[in-house]
Amino acid sequence: MLMDLTFNDAHPDAPLIIFVHGFKGFKDWGAHNLVARHFAENGYRFLKFNFSHNGTTPDHPLDFVDLIAFADNTFSIELEDLQYVINFACNGSAIPAVKKVTLMGHSMGGGISIITAATDDRVEKLITFASISGFRNLWPKQQEAQWRIQGLRYIENVRTGQQMPLKASLLDDLDQHPIKLNIIEKAAHIKQPWLIAHGDKDTSVLLKHAEELKAAQPDAKLMVIHGGDHVFGASHPYAHETLPEEFLIFCDESLRFLK
Repeated sequence: MLMDLTFNDAHPDAPLIIFVHGFKGFKDWGAHNLVARHFAENGYRFLKFNFSHNGTTPDHPLDFVDLIAFADNTFSIELEDLQYVINFACNGSAIPAVKKVTLMGHSMGGGISIITAATDDRVEKLITFASISGFRNLWPKQQEAQWRIQGLRYIENVRTGQQMPLKASLLDDLDQHPIKLNIIEKAAHIKQPWLIAHGDKDTSVLLKHAEELKAAQPDAKLMVIHGGDHVFGASHPYAHETLPEEFLIFCDESLRFLK
């Protein structure tokens, strides 16, 4: 699991944000490095990592070269991965002065972050953007029967043209852990301050997901970014030196939320 830490030398003990990427994502996708720099310039340490089964490798962090691992991924594996990262951040061996963390989860990583925040008191604050409200919302329900029969289905990565495999073990994981992997149920138990951000032009994860999360946890703050798509105007590769307008709005609102 490759990770990096962005920080300002003048603030070595700044609060730590852990960024949790989404499905078919990775820590260096698009404008994520600019996001890390923006938070470091505003008084935070920003840790990004790649899930162990996201399809990248330490030697190829920007490419999906390990589709065997990708096919074997489950939501329980991602929850375990995030626990490893939090343990690493808080054990004091590599990153000093960390006892509490903020989780910032995007899309599917938002769902993983919600479940983790509900069960780990080391999570002090929670920020999710373009988050799913349920794992089974990621595909049409009618596809599951054929998926189980074949044992495998393929999802196209529009950006790369790859056909990315997913084993039916992903469905088995959901069936075997209906309580642990229930995002809405866990959302209702979030006690930490929580910012839910979502773009009203998101066609990948519709705004109703954010509304469902807000309904489950009325104490959360819902921010709708007008004109925001699923990645707040970013793309991969991202060649600009400044954040897209919608992403900058999200980052600045997150900074206000964290104060």
